[in-house]
Amino acid sequence: MELLIVILSALIGYLVGSISFARVGLRLAGIKRDISELEIFVEGADESARVEIFGANAASMILGAKAGIVIGIMDMLKAALPMIIFRLILYPTEQYYLIIWVSVLIGHNWPVYFGFRGGRGFSVIFGGLIIIDLIASIMLPIIGIPFGLFVAGNMLVGYISWVFFMPIWFFFRTSDLTFVICSFLILILFVLSTRPEVRTMAKYRREGKIEEYMQGLYASSPRWRGMKRMQDVVDKFGKKRYVIGFIVIFLIVILFMNIGLFPILYD
Repeated sequence: MELLIVILSALIGYLVGSISFARVGLRLAGIKRDISELEIFVEGADESARVEIFGANAASMILGAKAGIVIGIMDMLKAALPMIIFRLILYPTEQYYLIIWVSVLIGHNWPVYFGFRGGRGFSVIFGGLIIIDLIASIMLPIIGIPFGLFVAGNMLVGYISWVFFMPIWFFFRTSDLTFVICSFLILILFVLSTRPEVRTMAKYRREGKIEEYMQGLYASSPRWRGMKRMQDVVDKFGKKRYVIGFIVIFLIVILFMNIGLFPILYD
């Protein structure tokens, strides 16, 4: 790799990533409300919590689920398209597209155009993962959701655990340490981006108001309402969940032990 191209890749990725389609979507819809002023009403308490992560989910709280999906797709494309250009057209024999992936995520989570206040980067991570390994983009959510629901007993874990499985996937999937390091760096950036939400949840947990806060999330966000419905379904299994959880762990182990059976689509 050439240092100049590395720097240019990082700069291009960061500037593209800094485009906030959540904010663009609000403006195109004629909404004058600033997304950074979005608040969640804490059910049963005379207070509200400010939303501190500004991505597709935050936009869906104002524009609705369909608009949130469109914005999520746009966020996927802002990672996928420059990665395609670098991987397939400009530098097909080099791994500059990995630098694009990381830098787009940094830009999305800490955008220079908007006071470094961005999102978590779920769509950006997923969009880049499709370009790197299409099989991974299919299998990791399939692994993550049942792991969260039946092993951890928490849909939130299911929602995010596929990101945590990425370094493990690439460790078994490839013989290239670069992919493992890159996916681990992506994981670290994701964890750092969630700190505002974690702090807010920790605050309400200390105050004994976590249930009220969660009810506010369910009421305000289509995504959180969907997660709540899935959690309610799993809760009905009762202790049977542990049996299913054991089966899920067994299947995940088998999957990783036989990961080499999956074809390499991009080589």
